[in-house]
Amino acid sequence: MILLFDIGNTHTHLGLANEERVTKVANISTSAWADGTADRLVAKFAGRAKIRGAALCSVVPSATPRAVQFVGSAWQMDCFVLTPATLRGVGIDYPRPNTIGPDRLANAVAARHRFGAPVVVVDFGTAVTFDVVDRHGNYVGGIIAPGLAAMTDYLHEKTALLPRIRIREPRSIIGRNTEQAMLAGAVHGYRGLVRELIGRLRRELKAPRLPVVATGGYAKLIASDLPEISAVIPDLTLEGLRLAYRAHIAGEQT
Repeated sequence: MILLFDIGNTHTHLGLANEERVTKVANISTSAWADGTADRLVAKFAGRAKIRGAALCSVVPSATPRAVQFVGSAWQMDCFVLTPATLRGVGIDYPRPNTIGPDRLANAVAARHRFGAPVVVVDFGTAVTFDVVDRHGNYVGGIIAPGLAAMTDYLHEKTALLPRIRIREPRSIIGRNTEQAMLAGAVHGYRGLVRELIGRLRRELKAPRLPVVATGGYAKLIASDLPEISAVIPDLTLEGLRLAYRAHIAGEQT
């Protein structure tokens, strides 16, 4: 089995994968790398699985060496770290490759592997990010907009009367109370934002049938009424990391 780490600012997504797919996932707090509890949590997640490789992508530089060190001490092996320099599966046509989040590169690898090129990934996290692979198979950049929760939390924090809301599908476009009105504006308005950006990407890429892959916390909710989104793949980043690791190993063996 391959042990996978997608280290984000809030959570570290763990995965176990075989040669064909990610078979098991779990989340731990990224702060666990700093307080020393991550080793125990990861070992518990891995259980009795026979680990024969490990790979990580990270947007938290302080956590990366701790994870690499843990893999080395626990399983006596090197951990593959996904960076623009180690990337396989997509090319990069971007002015400053080292500024691209490795998780975004992993998403691009997985999306291109499944849908070919061009392809776009929409990741609904704290921010919503659009990552673009052009028809030549190169990562060329993307779009960053405020995340859905960030938008609604901001309204709550900056106004005296608007509540913090639990984001879900609104009953109607016309809110019959404050919470319903906020939900309608957030969810339907957010779909409008995503639809407009996808339309502009289609025109820019000259790809009217552009595949769009959604992932992240609110992907299923937003995509449920957006036919422009081709597929929702919750574990896209881990799958891309698995593919990048496999390509790296294949490259070492040739």
